[in-house]
Amino acid sequence: MSNKKTVIKEVGQLKKDLFREVEKVIIGQTDILERIFISLLAKGHSIIIGVPGLAKTLLIKALARAMDLGFNRVQFTPDLMPSDITGSDIIEEGAKGKRNFKFIQGPVFTNVLLADEINRTPPKTQAALLQSMQEKIVTVNGKTYSLDDPFFVLATQNPIEQEGTYPLPEAQLDRFLFSINIDYPDEKMERVIAKKDTSGYLNKIKKIISKKKILEVQNMINDIPISDFVLDYAVKLVRFTRPEKKNPLSFINEFVQWGAGPRATQFLIHAARVKTILDNRYTVSREDVNFVAYNVLSHRIITNFNAEAEGIRSTDVVDKIIEHLNKKK
Repeated sequence: MSNKKTVIKEVGQLKKDLFREVEKVIIGQTDILERIFISLLAKGHSIIIGVPGLAKTLLIKALARAMDLGFNRVQFTPDLMPSDITGSDIIEEGAKGKRNFKFIQGPVFTNVLLADEINRTPPKTQAALLQSMQEKIVTVNGKTYSLDDPFFVLATQNPIEQEGTYPLPEAQLDRFLFSINIDYPDEKMERVIAKKDTSGYLNKIKKIISKKKILEVQNMINDIPISDFVLDYAVKLVRFTRPEKKNPLSFINEFVQWGAGPRATQFLIHAARVKTILDNRYTVSREDVNFVAYNVLSHRIITNFNAEAEGIRSTDVVDKIIEHLNKKK
């Protein structure tokens, strides 16, 4: 336990140093930065939703650079092919005119892959990421290639423009540990942004966390203890999202078409454990679970027509469930 405490204390300090370095480039997105960092340490992927001009790409680049990780960006477009992501075989001239196939790796062979505007490409190309995200392998022409650790997909979506887009199917959305919404900065922060052009600082960002340290933290996540009380709370939080006759919340049956599955429970607990480590603590609390609940659950809750008519969103559903569970404690 003493070694674990040493690592946790070290990670807490590294988090402060990391955020300080990234904030040389990105102003006023500390909360978003923390949630992306939690997702990475939890071995998960994130989908980031925000209008253009909120520095989503710059934030991801800066974070990857400060963590000494490989980074590739793919701009998703309607004509993008699966091989543009995974790679493909090419014919290569060998000795004595003999021809051989040589595999050329695609941009997915990296540590951090930015899938920019992922919903602008057809489902066939979207699906090219499924195997990589779930199994960390790529299969091309019957041959399987392993991806490097850590592997982390950050996908972005524009919530406004819907013309020419292909909504992600639920099966693909479920592969993302977090859904993260980036909003406009407040007036005070926007004044700071207007006065200070930070884009030129990207190349000056220092390496704060090594790949080895990230893997070390990822491998100790499951050792963070969680009490039966908090575990039961997390399980109930997910189960209450499902419209069932035995659900005590009539609100769910009225406004939810489909709730979160068991994978959400695993992700919720895993992300809560990471939050515990980053806060220099050694046991998971209900507050840790609540902190990550919206990011884990909002894209897994499918609301129905009644909810749309009443203006009720999936985040409102999570609100109601947390409120109900907190009344019972």
